[in-house]
Amino acid sequence: MERFKQLLVKHFEILLLAVVALSIVAIHLWIPRKDAFLNFYFLPVLFSGFYLGKRQAIATSVLSILAVVVLVVLTPASFQAGKSLLYTYLDLISWGAFMFLAAVVVGSLFEARERQLEDLRAAYVGIVEILSKYLESTDRYTQGHSMRVANLATDIAIAMGLTRREVENVRTGALLHDIGKVEISGELIRKAAELTTEEKQEVSTHTEKGAEILQAVGSVLQDAVPLVLHHHTSYEHTKGEDGHATQEETPLGAHIIGVADAYDAMVTDRPYRRGRPPWEAFDEIERNTPNQFRPNVVEALRRVMSSIHEEKEALV
Repeated sequence: MERFKQLLVKHFEILLLAVVALSIVAIHLWIPRKDAFLNFYFLPVLFSGFYLGKRQAIATSVLSILAVVVLVVLTPASFQAGKSLLYTYLDLISWGAFMFLAAVVVGSLFEARERQLEDLRAAYVGIVEILSKYLESTDRYTQGHSMRVANLATDIAIAMGLTRREVENVRTGALLHDIGKVEISGELIRKAAELTTEEKQEVSTHTEKGAEILQAVGSVLQDAVPLVLHHHTSYEHTKGEDGHATQEETPLGAHIIGVADAYDAMVTDRPYRRGRPPWEAFDEIERNTPNQFRPNVVEALRRVMSSIHEEKEALV
């Protein structure tokens, strides 16, 4: 549904013009009593208000009113239905007023609902973020990891030109990407030595455990579930039946979080090794592209790092 809404928003003006134009043509050519179809114009207005918000609903209502005005000017008799022209205009004015009012009301209700969902979402994120910080507080080497990953992932998402909603989803997923570790032994997470193969496999289950935790919360954090579940998924290519490379279906946000997570893990000190310099960590990520990491995400990371470096140089 969210992808459908984003597609509507992206092509809203074109789709709206096409629907209204085709409807006007059909009514004008085949309907003798055009006044009987005035209520048809409420449908795109209500649809816009319910799915896209007040601004789009008002734009739809204004466009619909203008379309009817044009029809009235061209064929006034088809709207009179035995009434005088004055009564016809009064009816059209009241119709237009109700049309505009419906757009404002439905659009406002949509935005109020969205604000409530965002508030609820923020509350859930805050609670789980506190839980995540509590988990990290037991290990000084991972303190602040989720917040750093969230900040870097947000910068990468913005650099890639993602929408505001997509950026928010990336930040939420990044804040919660390690939440599944609450169900893994604390001793294992704080282990000073490098993990064995079996221990690495156990730790790797934190993605599935994290997704299960978020799914239990309900629909509020559903957009973050696939990002948490797939943030360690490699950007690998396999050969399809036609011999061409096919990309594994993994959300872009998960790839962004994966790159930010790997970068922060490499530049942060661990009990068994020192953190790497930023340029060395980036070179390592670049060497593992595109097998492990998505190329356009790595390129966005390069731009973010260059911007940070330029800001530091300007302060010197």
